[in-house]
Order: sequence, then C-alpha cells, then structure tokens
Amino acid sequence: MSTRVEQVTDVVAYHGEGPVWSPQWGGLRWVDMLAGDVLSLGSDGSIERRHVSKVAAALRPRRAGGAVIGIERGFALEDADGRIRPLEEVWTDPSVRMNEGGCDPDGRFYCGSMAYDQRPGAASLYRLDPDGSVHVALRDLTVSNGLEWSPDGTVAYHNDTATYEIAVYAYDGEKGLRDRRLLAALEHRPDGLTVDAEGGVWTALSDGGAVRRYTPDGKLDAVIELPVRKVTACTFGGAALDELFITTSREGLEPGDDPRAGALFRAVPGVRGRPAREFAG
Repeated sequence: MSTRVEQVTDVVAYHGEGPVWSPQWGGLRWVDMLAGDVLSLGSDGSIERRHVSKVAAALRPRRAGGAVIGIERGFALEDADGRIRPLEEVWTDPSVRMNEGGCDPDGRFYCGSMAYDQRPGAASLYRLDPDGSVHVALRDLTVSNGLEWSPDGTVAYHNDTATYEIAVYAYDGEKGLRDRRLLAALEHRPDGLTVDAEGGVWTALSDGGAVRRYTPDGKLDAVIELPVRKVTACTFGGAALDELFITTSREGLEPGDDPRAGALFRAVPGVRGRPAREFAG
C-alpha cells in the first residue's frame, strides 16, 4: 500500500501526541504533551494553543460539552464554557506522569502512566468513571500508551511501548479488561493507536517513521511512511472520517535534526474511522 502523506502544519509541537476529532470541537485537537498545551486546528489551517496543565497527556470529548483531560498526576475536566477544573491528584510521586488514554464503550475515560525515566513496572492504567471515582484497570506496566476499542466494543487494544507488542484484552463493562493476549509483536516501539470502522488497528511507531495497520487477527496489511522518525499517534477525522491525522515529536532531538518532526500530517488511506467515544461524566 502506498499512501501519500501531506504535511498539514509547520513544526508546532515539541512532543505532539493524542489527536482526536470531534464535531463539538469543530474538528481536530491534539496535545503538545510536555508543554501542557492543547492544540486545535482551525478550518483555515490556523493553530490555537491553550495551556491546561504542566502535562497534557490525552483528551476526549465530554457528552455534556468540553473535554476530559489526562494531566500530570491525574485528570481534569474542561467545562462547556472552557473552564478547566483539575480533579484530586491520583498519586503524589513526581517521578511518574500520565501518558495516553481513551474512552471505553460505557463512557469511562482511561489514561495510562509512565515514569519519566521509563523504569519497568512503574506504570498503571487508570479509569475515571462518570461519578468522578478513579480505579486501576491494569498494573505493572512500563509505558502505557495507545488504547482503543473494537467497533463492537468487545475487545480493547493497548500498547505498553516497552514490550514492543500490541496487546488485546477482552472487555466487559462490569469486569473491565481481562484475558490479555498478543495481537502483534513489532520490531519498533508502538505508540498511540486508533481503530477504523472495519476493525483495523492503526499504530504509530515512535522510532520507526511510520503508521501501520493490523487486521483484527494480527496480520500487517498497510504501512504509511512519514518523512520523520518519531511518529507518535493517529486518529481519523474530517467530515467523512476518512482522513488519518498523524502527530510527531521532537523530544530528544537536537536543533536542526529531523526538521519536520513536531508537525501534524494527514493521509487518506481508503478506510474510514469511527466517531470518538465520549466521556459520560
């Protein structure tokens, strides 16, 4: 598969991550994670930047308007009027931060953590329920990363980047994530992921300069190559949900290295995505 990739923005992020398309936002948002900023793409190509916390790890739309946001050591809510309300910290250890997440079919928001030094086993996957309670969904992770559910909501795909694997969990609203198995073993580090309307799993390669699509049975069937090495996440957007937006990072690069890293890219891969699942709180 050969798909043309278009650069949508200039280099606008140090560590671009977590793109999400929502009509209630008027289009695409993503994060400049370590700057603590949420970026919005205007219909005219303009970029709006809003600082929300020390770290802006991941976000999803709220059914009531606004957004739920993973911040350095917990969660925050953006109200429909734009006001940001940080919730109580989930932990106090300053060596660990939130990293990436998503919403389940029951309207609960998950965000996974990682140690700044990426030490093994320091991370967990946390679940924020609509009533504001927080629960641990998975423990003993290292770099909890991309998370998304199948179109029918019966399984979830999750990347713990340090394992070089895409994992699959059976999902039940009461029992949560269980019965981990392997979807695919990779030679590159899997980062953010999304799932298309056909059930294909798209994962960014943070050290591989590409986005890959795997079928639900783990077969690699598409590769989109990018002109930068550090590819972080992807999501479907556009009015028809047929455009794949891809974020990239400059984290750890010297000035002048990989000059397009930190820009937002777009491809039209020939499949459609699904509307972003929303937080019910």
